[in-house]
Amino acid sequence: MTERLYYTDAYLTEFDATVLELADGGRRAYLDRTAFYPTSGGQPFDRGWLGEAEVVDVVDEGERIAHLLASPGGEARARGRIDWTRRFDHMQQHTGQHLLSAVIAELFGWQTLSVHFGRESATLDLEAASPSHEQIVGAEMRANEVVVENRAVRVSFEDASAAGALRKPTDREGALRIVSIEGLDRSACGGTHVRATGEIGCILVRKVERVKQHARLEFLCGSRAVRGARSRYRARELYQAAELRPDGLRVTLVREEVGTADRLRPLAQAFAGLPGTLFIGAAEDPPTILVAASEDSGIDAGRMLRAELERVGGRGGGSARLAQGSVKDRAELEAVLRALSAPTG
Repeated sequence: MTERLYYTDAYLTEFDATVLELADGGRRAYLDRTAFYPTSGGQPFDRGWLGEAEVVDVVDEGERIAHLLASPGGEARARGRIDWTRRFDHMQQHTGQHLLSAVIAELFGWQTLSVHFGRESATLDLEAASPSHEQIVGAEMRANEVVVENRAVRVSFEDASAAGALRKPTDREGALRIVSIEGLDRSACGGTHVRATGEIGCILVRKVERVKQHARLEFLCGSRAVRGARSRYRARELYQAAELRPDGLRVTLVREEVGTADRLRPLAQAFAGLPGTLFIGAAEDPPTILVAASEDSGIDAGRMLRAELERVGGRGGGSARLAQGSVKDRAELEAVLRALSAPTG
């Protein structure tokens, strides 16, 4: 059984552990204790290092946790180090979701049905079918008021039979891990959380859409919210600067000299949220490409990018609205960018 250190200390970034087993040629490590959070409850896994090997995935296997390594491990004892930037981002999003869900339940009585924490944004599905703009703005404002109040966030362990006043009832038995926001929320949860609501940072509701009979709310917390707000502003600037082409589209090409095109994703999504738009993003080291198209553009971003990548032997793809791929060198990158930027008709 793996001792889960993150249950009691989400701020622990380094720990020592005994390696109990190495599988898959030394690339799958099992430890007696770990601070690495595995994908669970909608929250993504931690990354970091175990000894000198990079931890690229963490899998919950019930009684024990598997650490997938980029290179074979071999030590009997190893020091684990958590990628703190990634961990704290997940903590902000997860506690922010608890806060937002609690506020919505308090104001309107709508329960949260499911949550998902993605790479760039998080979503929660509400039992409401079509909340009004005023209701969503009101919930966002109230949530940010609680952030400023800097209320304590505490973790406790209680027996399920005696754990009352939970926002969402549970049928689990035995010990429950309860995450509480002072005076507002009590939820059974195994995830990592901040110590006080002030550490969540600002909460920004980006959009609401209907999914089947429910409303899906997309939101950003902390640094993500700041980047999202900045991307909205810059996207509007790019939109105004882009000339209207004969094919009716406003097209922009944005380059990053270092880093992957992932850094351009919030900007791409913001630009493609404007009417009649095509966003083309490129990073030169390593050579990667990001394409985003508005719903009314008539362009399938995934199909468009795949077609041009196939011409030069590149790889990638995605959805109709957002796609990403890579090529081998600068010459191939420039060839793909020229083809993508050409008018479609």
